[in-house]
Amino acid sequence: MTTVNLPLGPVCVDLAGTELTDAERQRLLHPQVGGVILFSRNFRSVAQLCALTREIHQLRSPRLIIAVDHEGGRVQRFRDGFTRLPPMAELGKLWNDDRAAARALAARTGWVLAAELRASGVDFSFAPVLDLDYGVSTVIGNRAFHAHPHAVSELGQYLMQGMRQAGMNACGKHFPGHGHVVLDSHHALPVDDRPLSEIHGADLQPFRRLIEQGLAAVMPAHVIYAKVDERPAGFSPRWLQDILRGQLGFQGAIISDALDMAGAAFAGNTIEERAKAAFEAGCDLVLATNRPEEAERLLQRLDWQISPVSLSRLARLHGEPNPLQWDDLVHDLDFQSARREVAALAGEGDISRWGPDVGEA
Repeated sequence: MTTVNLPLGPVCVDLAGTELTDAERQRLLHPQVGGVILFSRNFRSVAQLCALTREIHQLRSPRLIIAVDHEGGRVQRFRDGFTRLPPMAELGKLWNDDRAAARALAARTGWVLAAELRASGVDFSFAPVLDLDYGVSTVIGNRAFHAHPHAVSELGQYLMQGMRQAGMNACGKHFPGHGHVVLDSHHALPVDDRPLSEIHGADLQPFRRLIEQGLAAVMPAHVIYAKVDERPAGFSPRWLQDILRGQLGFQGAIISDALDMAGAAFAGNTIEERAKAAFEAGCDLVLATNRPEEAERLLQRLDWQISPVSLSRLARLHGEPNPLQWDDLVHDLDFQSARREVAALAGEGDISRWGPDVGEA
């Protein structure tokens, strides 16, 4: 296979199945493509996943970024052969009883999560969730560590440290916080009516903490915070440039949530309009998923020149080189111990008890 030398573009696309089609290979060679996000439909086995990621990485230099939503609980795209990861709320429950143990297990969970992905050729996971659990959100729920900002900050930081141990950077989501609204932004456009002072005093605290610790990426929410801006955060220069970059000093990559979600419709009826609005607000990378014909149209019509600064931000999302290969990883004694600890926290039984899956088409 001939590797094409081509800088990363600002669009992340997806795939239909477990192997690349000829049309997908051509799409991944488009100059506007910078990454691929994988879903459960792209996974059959560890060996198949390794072969798929290897082929994707061989297409271009620098390599395309391969990402996945792999948080734990009901948002774990790869299961057969992978460690069952608990919902992050399980770490929050442990925090209530034993904070030291919760910190340690958060780091072990982050390491297991990221080590298995890196051994499979995946660069990056959209984790951790830094939303607060207010007990009302239909889409966040037990994906959140806790209701208290300090607990979320601590557990999120230790999970990020574990991910780094495995050679993977972290992505905090959903900025500035999705937990206070009832509606699911996959299916509707939620509105949060709280003043900025209240959001600053609570929801922004975990983001501030992880940014201070070198958080590499942030995903903003498709939520309107009506007392701050009429636009959803992911399309708002006020949120992304003034607050996230200006007030919080964030220097990493800003990655849009999926542009096919109902919460993104505010920015336009077409994917081109939505992508343009996200870029103009301050996003470095946009997710064009689940509608391949729209992704293709976006790539053909998009008139956006990625900046050198954005390129440097995206480069940090590549996994560290030379991770342990799968066979070596699963025979590592420390890793075996860590995965037993993590799996014990997840427990046995039907995963449906954690709630419906999120984000799968």
